[in-house]
Formats: sequence, structure tokens, C-alpha cells
Amino acid sequence: MLTSFYSMEGKVKARTMMYLDAEQLRALKDEAHTRGISLAELLRRVVQAHLEERPAVAAAPPSAFLKIVGLGASGCEEISDRHDSYVAEALRLEHAG
Repeated sequence: MLTSFYSMEGKVKARTMMYLDAEQLRALKDEAHTRGISLAELLRRVVQAHLEERPAVAAAPPSAFLKIVGLGASGCEEISDRHDSYVAEALRLEHAG
């Protein structure tokens, strides 16, 4: 949950809160101390490395959405309640293969 925004080094930062196990917190504090940086800076670097290393997800082309229009009756009674999850799964499968 974002609580406030402030500027550091010319960049706007959002303040957030997270919960860690005591062992995780101790290990991260130790690593930050060893590197001579703050815990916050270590966490920013870890997050940035994760964001740079994750695989890119291509946006679905408009034609992918048109494929689901008018697919017909499924016989599934909960379709109106869960249609968003069904559409998301269909798009995920379309782009995974």
C-alpha cells in the first residue's frame, strides 16, 4: 500500500511497507551493512534487478480479443460469474503457445 511520495536524487519515490520473516530481515540488513548501503537501497536494487531480469510479456494483439466474440453457448452455468477468469486463461494460453 502506497503511503506517500517524495523525491530522492531527482526521482519520485513511493513509500511502501512490507513484512519479512525475522531471518530475512537480518540477512538483508547484514548484506546492506556489508555493502555500505541502506536497507532501503539494497531492496531498491533487488527489485530493479528482478524487473530487468523477468521475461517480457508481449501485449495481446486486438485480433486475439476478436477470437472470443461469439464463441457460442458453452453449457457452463457459472460462465457469467467467472467470465473474466475464462477470458484471461484463454488469452494466456493463446500467448503461451
